[in-house]
Amino acid sequence: MPQAIRNTLFSLRDLLITFGPYFFIVIFLLGLSYWWMNPTPPKRVILATGPAQSAYEVFGQQYAAWLKPYGIKVELRQTEGSSANLELLRSGQVDLGFVQGGSGSPLPSDEENLASLGSLFVEPIWVFYRESSADKLLGHHHPLNSLAQLKGWRVNLDTEGSGVRSLMMKLFDISKLDAADLHISRLDDTPAAVALLGADLDAMVLVAAPESLIVQMLLQTPGIKLMNFAQNQAYARRLPFLTPITLPRGIVDLASNNPNADTYLAAPTTSMLTRSATHPALLHLFSMAAHELHDDPGWFNKSHEFPNTKSDLLPIAPEADRYIKNGPPFLQRHLPFWAANLIDRMWVVMGLLLAAVIPLSKILPPLYQYRIRRRMLKAYIVLRLIEDRAEETTPEDNTVRQHLLADLRHLEARVERITVPAAYANELYSLRSNIQLVRKKLLQK
Repeated sequence: MPQAIRNTLFSLRDLLITFGPYFFIVIFLLGLSYWWMNPTPPKRVILATGPAQSAYEVFGQQYAAWLKPYGIKVELRQTEGSSANLELLRSGQVDLGFVQGGSGSPLPSDEENLASLGSLFVEPIWVFYRESSADKLLGHHHPLNSLAQLKGWRVNLDTEGSGVRSLMMKLFDISKLDAADLHISRLDDTPAAVALLGADLDAMVLVAAPESLIVQMLLQTPGIKLMNFAQNQAYARRLPFLTPITLPRGIVDLASNNPNADTYLAAPTTSMLTRSATHPALLHLFSMAAHELHDDPGWFNKSHEFPNTKSDLLPIAPEADRYIKNGPPFLQRHLPFWAANLIDRMWVVMGLLLAAVIPLSKILPPLYQYRIRRRMLKAYIVLRLIEDRAEETTPEDNTVRQHLLADLRHLEARVERITVPAAYANELYSLRSNIQLVRKKLLQK
């Protein structure tokens, strides 16, 4: 093997022996930190939406499309509605879900196990009724503007898991209306709309976003009227999860002036709830998506009004709170999501690691120098012993002198086999010169 290659291999060996354990420890600590912090979100998440063709399902599809470029598959779980979503979240069967205010009674464990990503939109309480039923039950041309007037009516309150029943029972209670005085049915929205149009129902209650297809259809159906919540301010004061809103005159159809007057409504706010165990990076992505999907103006809100943290009864997830208040973080504006998320999740741990490994790295260059010089140090120890014995040898003691010269030849042969990096070659040549110096002293005796 050529000497140059041999010297290079020895130098690499010394570097690996000296720096290898250090890099192994650093890589091990980084891997341990990565495993502990778990910065990469899971690739699959389950979102509880609502019935088919509902606004929840439409928004769920929009979230799924928005997160797809990030490699996240959003599995949409169709449910009966808000109350069912809340139960699925409590049982851990879904990761996130749309839940409207007032759709269920809070449990003591909710604050610990659930969190909110903010209020996304309002869902008005739409009480649609047949104009002919109002004429018959209330008197000719007497509009429905109070829940108390529903006594004796055939009213649909949506399916069991929708949350509408729980919400309306609260409203009936403060309106001093006994549910037993109503003929309540629990049909899904589409069959209920058919029954309303077919005169099998007098009224139906929907709690849905204005984007709902059934809401849009009923608002434009002749003979179907929308109840005016004349006391919407009072309802909102009594039930804090409600917001008083106004359906502006002509908003449905300006040409036909539908509705022909401002209509007062009360609306619970729908939030996206999540389990506390959901990965923080997923929450950050959903917060980003919420800002994109719910930021536009609508019938009942101005631009940039949603998402917000005003109407949430549960704690706001830190990731959502930061995004709602401050917008995209600095790193998110300048780096791909995976890189920004990795730095954001691990910067504290990385700082601690740097604080530990930087001082440790300062001992590596001296350790490397010691490994190189140790080979020559052993030769110097032997050379010093030979020189000390040479000082004690008299000119007549030729046998001892010959033994010492033999030891020098043996030492010189060992030194010839020593390889050092070029930066330390001068020290090797100095060792060889010193061996010759000791030999010269022996020969002069």
